[in-house]
Amino acid sequence: MQQISQFLTTYGFQLIGAVLILVVGWWITKLISKFLGKILDKSGIDKTLSIFLCKFCYFALLTFVVIATLNKIGMQTTSFIVVIGAAGLAVGLALQGALSNFAAGILLLIFKPFKVGDFVELAGSKGTVKKLEIFNTVLDTPDNIQVVIPNSKVTAASMSNFTVNQTRRVDLTIGISYEDDIQRAKDVILSVLKSDNRVLKDPAPATAVSELANSSVNMVVRPWCKCEDYWDVYFDITAKVKQALDENHISIPYPQQDVHFKDGKAIEILQALREERAHAHH
Repeated sequence: MQQISQFLTTYGFQLIGAVLILVVGWWITKLISKFLGKILDKSGIDKTLSIFLCKFCYFALLTFVVIATLNKIGMQTTSFIVVIGAAGLAVGLALQGALSNFAAGILLLIFKPFKVGDFVELAGSKGTVKKLEIFNTVLDTPDNIQVVIPNSKVTAASMSNFTVNQTRRVDLTIGISYEDDIQRAKDVILSVLKSDNRVLKDPAPATAVSELANSSVNMVVRPWCKCEDYWDVYFDITAKVKQALDENHISIPYPQQDVHFKDGKAIEILQALREERAHAHH
């Protein structure tokens, strides 16, 4: 009894203090984590990032509580901290690629250069964003192929977001013959653009000569529309411009090349070859 009494006198208050530290520390840890979650929810931060930060805060604080508890009962925690640090370093080196994806995912969730539902081009792939996760970004391409891109590659390359703005310009190139009247062709094309309700009045649609090509006079046609109407306007305007040019007898020429012979023998040789082919065919 004397030994037990001496033990309780020596270590009793330490044990009580350790239990209090563990219980109160655990309670405060949960309280801080919940409070952080409410703040993050009110700030409008992504739900995935909010859950991760709350869990990270909870386990980090709980680790400090456990270390403080062990220290209170007289255990040497210095070596314990060193072991945790060494293990963290080893895990970090082993998961270097995964950690870079993780860090990039955190940046994407914080700065939000794109969101789920946007049509984007990331790391050379175009598609609609279906998932934005901590390690990967998932796209669905227009031909319904799922592409999973590591977040480190997403942040390392340029990103193009085609739907972040409400309007988008449609770029078409239409070729007309050198014999056709350019101003008349412009008027016909502009009348087609103005007759389509999906083409915006502001910015106004435009058409201009862009190139004197080998076989045609190329004209750029640039209407503006809402993002969701882009492909419908692209396909419909292309077809309507073709029909309107045909109705006004404005030709869209085929690629062609004129060959001039200066030597009369060349013409005789060609005629002989034609006759030989015709004879062989019969």
